[in-house]
Amino acid sequence: MGLLDGRNAIIFGLANERSIAWGITQAFHREGATLGISYAGETLERRVRPLAGQVASKWVQECDVTRDDQIAAAAESAEKSFGKIDVLVHSIAFAGREELTGPFYNTSREGFKNALDISVFSFIALAKAFQPLLNPGASLMCLTYYGSVKVAPHYNVMGVAKAALESSTRYLAYDFGPQKIRVNAISAGPIRTLAAAGVGGFRDMYKHFADMSPMRENVTIEDVGNAAVFLASDLSRHITGEVLYVDSGFNTVGVQMNPREETKE
Repeated sequence: MGLLDGRNAIIFGLANERSIAWGITQAFHREGATLGISYAGETLERRVRPLAGQVASKWVQECDVTRDDQIAAAAESAEKSFGKIDVLVHSIAFAGREELTGPFYNTSREGFKNALDISVFSFIALAKAFQPLLNPGASLMCLTYYGSVKVAPHYNVMGVAKAALESSTRYLAYDFGPQKIRVNAISAGPIRTLAAAGVGGFRDMYKHFADMSPMRENVTIEDVGNAAVFLASDLSRHITGEVLYVDSGFNTVGVQMNPREETKE
């Protein structure tokens, strides 16, 4: 028996086999969930459909989350395919490459609006559209990053967007609580994904993380997938409005020192 046997789960934001969303998709499949996958844009379809086949997902649909009509169409299609939904995963974030280098104060008005619309409002819009389909005990979750609460150089407007996403998670948790529906966020350590490649200085950040985190190692999409299974299952049935860190303890360290220097004490 898998932890998610008999549950219908939809994952928004799968891009390729290196995506955090793919780690979550694989973990859900392993635990017995019936899966639906949504992707952004025709160019990703050729990558996503073969992955969907690997996890026996028969619901594979494009959804531009900046368009309310496509979100409504996705919810309508999901209802026809699944009836009710038990898990919804939002793994969507975007900011223009020019917004992720240089000083934060160079953020453009249009870049700010796009980042907040795609990375934050889309979660709210999906929650609203799918609300009539959610079973009691359902779980909604999104993906965030430590740059929401501390400065991560060059993360810039995406850090602001993730802060708004975490706040939205708490407000949604309050709204959905009476329906016994949980809303949480997973804050993953840096992972080499397509989205991360656009952040200036990411390679240095990735190495620094492994050197400075208490566990002295990076995290993987599989680690995040396992945490998502926990949040999707009854094991977390009274956990809501929380940010679950999957980052080898990096967020707990206040003063960071070179491990080599520590050994000299």
